[in-house]
Amino acid sequence: MSASVTHPAQRLIGQVLFDYDMPIERGKIREFAVATGADDPVYRGANPPVPPTFLAAAMHWEPQDPPLAERLGLDLSRVLQGGQEYVFLGTLPHAGDELHVETSVESVTEKQSGRGGGMTLIVVLTRFRRPDGTVAAEGRATVIEKAAS
Repeated sequence: MSASVTHPAQRLIGQVLFDYDMPIERGKIREFAVATGADDPVYRGANPPVPPTFLAAAMHWEPQDPPLAERLGLDLSRVLQGGQEYVFLGTLPHAGDELHVETSVESVTEKQSGRGGGMTLIVVLTRFRRPDGTVAAEGRATVIEKAAS
């Protein structure tokens, strides 16, 4: 059952925490495909699409002053990864594209776990926009912060 939310991230819902541009580079697509075992020859072509989880690499482009965990008020000693998903809208991004990325907090929910401890679930939304402003993809990461003991 949900309780009233008191986590510091609650005040950030809907605000863009940071934005940046992410160039999609052919060599990086190839490296990512090799690293993840994606052996489809399409990733070695002249204008390859991104592999399905390639957009996770966006974290290397995020501004780090301060880092996302600090912006969200997280105690990393109590944080678990609750899941990550990507939804692509329209054609996949390809080598040579540049996406404008915006990261925000979509939701914050406090719950009691089945083991009796409290936890906060924070859904971080990352939108990837094409130069014309249309959304190419959305990523959602669920961050779980266990209650302090």
